[in-house]
Amino acid sequence: MDEKLIKRLMTIITCSVCGKRYEGENVRVLGRYTDLWFLSVYCTNCHSQSLVAAVLRDGKHPELVTDLTEEEYTKYREMAVVDTDDVLDLHNFLREFNGDFSHLFLKEKG
Repeated sequence: MDEKLIKRLMTIITCSVCGKRYEGENVRVLGRYTDLWFLSVYCTNCHSQSLVAAVLRDGKHPELVTDLTEEEYTKYREMAVVDTDDVLDLHNFLREFNGDFSHLFLKEKG
């Protein structure tokens, strides 16, 4: 198991003080002894810092539970990741959008 994965896993953990999720860039790996990892986490919401000791074992990956078909899963897995530019483009579109989807989709066809 590598440090990137550990940091990503820590983003599903919430701060014990305020309940907000940790951000990956605020997780530091302090050390590791076999399956035992020592981490420092910082909460940007309440500015608390904590130490975490976690036992993480390499091995069989958990089974993926999804309602997607295998074809859909493969299609979406290979798609580009939504980035900040995509979010800004959508934000700018919605700021000017009047809510008329019928007109929008008819315009796209023609």
